[in-house]
Amino acid sequence: MNIVYMGTPDFAVYPLEALFNVGFNIPLVISQEDKPKGRGKKLLPTPVKEKAQGLNLNVYQPKKINCEECVQIIKNANPDFIVVAAYGQILKSEILSIPKYGCINIHASLLPKYRGAAPINWAIINGEAETGITIMKMEEGLDCGDILLQKSIPITETDDSITIHDKLSRLGGELIVEGLIGIVDEKIVAIKQDHSKSTYAPMLDKKMGKINWNESGKNIRNLVRGLKPWPFAYTFYNGLNIKIHEVSIIDKYKDGENGEIVKVSNEGVFVNCSDSTIVIEELQFPGKKKLRVEEYIRGNTIEEGTILK
Repeated sequence: MNIVYMGTPDFAVYPLEALFNVGFNIPLVISQEDKPKGRGKKLLPTPVKEKAQGLNLNVYQPKKINCEECVQIIKNANPDFIVVAAYGQILKSEILSIPKYGCINIHASLLPKYRGAAPINWAIINGEAETGITIMKMEEGLDCGDILLQKSIPITETDDSITIHDKLSRLGGELIVEGLIGIVDEKIVAIKQDHSKSTYAPMLDKKMGKINWNESGKNIRNLVRGLKPWPFAYTFYNGLNIKIHEVSIIDKYKDGENGEIVKVSNEGVFVNCSDSTIVIEELQFPGKKKLRVEEYIRGNTIEEGTILK
């Protein structure tokens, strides 16, 4: 069975490896173009490209997936399936119609909820109790195809976007193998999505990370958890943009304005919000590495009574 695999970020690495390990033939891996990263702006391979090369698989990186050259290259691979995991571009009908069994997508949400680019982050930001993987048949439109397989996992109090990302990547690898075998064996019945229940998970941007201290403690903590590893939640301390990496919630420690620092100790920076007190446990000042508060205050001062903006 021939599989053309399309993926770009870390999320798509484990499913590729899972398909390879069970013996599927993967004549072609398609990933987005390499991009410069870091302070030196060095051109680095995408995570999927790096994994594919390690498995001695052929990698193709078109600028535009729907170009004539790309369509022909995919046709030449004679795929039974095209498997897509966070590739990053929309496939048009000409590509969707190429494989014998269709194009199959690994999506990191319980569709029809959280269609779009950032389903993991938005599920956590919105305080969902669970999320999961959907294996779906692709069609033109945003994550709207028929559901083939679906499995949920809980979002625990200790989870954030990083931990859920890793759990769902592995789950995606397990389910895509099960899904492809089930399709070929005609053991999977596709289910239409209920489009009336769909929600959208748009791309993240830096502006959305600004903490509103008039919000509840739960909402603020969910924002912090949901914006890892980028773009991070942040606030302003005396005009400085401070990234907030870890927080906890306690009952209101002391009366004061929302956003007011009411205590600083080795436990953290205690900040009032609408219904409780947020304890900032790990933060990062501009140009500095992230530190636990107890480490930071050994050589620096954070003033009580300051209002975070």
